Amino acid sequence: MAKKPHDSYIKFLGTAGARFVMIKQLRASGGLWISQGGQSIIVDPGPGSIVRAASSRPKLDPSKLDAIILTHRHLDHSGDVNVMIEAMTEGGFKKRGILFCPQDALEEDPVILKHTRSFPELVEILKAETTYKIGDFTFETSMRHIHPVETYGIKFKMGNKSVSLLTDTRYFKELTEFYKTDIIIICVVLYQPRLGVDHLCLDDVRQIIRDAKPGKAILTHFGMTMLKAKPHIQAQELSRELGVEVIAAYDGMALQIEKT
Repeated sequence: MAKKPHDSYIKFLGTAGARFVMIKQLRASGGLWISQGGQSIIVDPGPGSIVRAASSRPKLDPSKLDAIILTHRHLDHSGDVNVMIEAMTEGGFKKRGILFCPQDALEEDPVILKHTRSFPELVEILKAETTYKIGDFTFETSMRHIHPVETYGIKFKMGNKSVSLLTDTRYFKELTEFYKTDIIIICVVLYQPRLGVDHLCLDDVRQIIRDAKPGKAILTHFGMTMLKAKPHIQAQELSRELGVEVIAAYDGMALQIEKT
């Protein structure tokens, strides 16, 4: 009997960006759940991630996770990381799964608690421009982003599509080359630039999409000013202007990826 193909999708367990949208839970902050080739991975499980997984339809089971990836240590990206480690390993009784995180997530004032570090099968330290494997799933890190803490975006294949997650950073022109993928997910916190704040604004996103020319761009991780500007309207306007399908993600949105 032929092996049944696995679903390939990305589920947005939250689209909150930065502190105040997270604190007020104007959008959820659960991160991204990736299902590919029988592997389940969560990226940036912020506050409420486990609740969003449990309330997802269909429900997502964190005890079936194969890996957790932190792009960086800020709490809107890592608030539920220890809860998810406990869930992935069934309270530490089953030593399984891989945790990927930057070095500073483990150092002084760590976000990964010492007692949970022995629970996964492996803890891998993320470095710039390096390739990592989770079973048959492979991902590559970007150059280090310009952000107050050690931060990396990621790029991976799903089916016959290349997908990238452009996480928090100040804009710099070298971003474009790494993020030239079929689908690019962009964290856009700011509607307009704000001096001294190392996050992308909508004009930065416009430039990145124009230069990278993806088949599809998905906006997420919205701050207060982006919410007030209505992300779905901004996405529609970018689509018309740039001739690229631009989507504003919403909490619970599932992006299905075609199978090979």
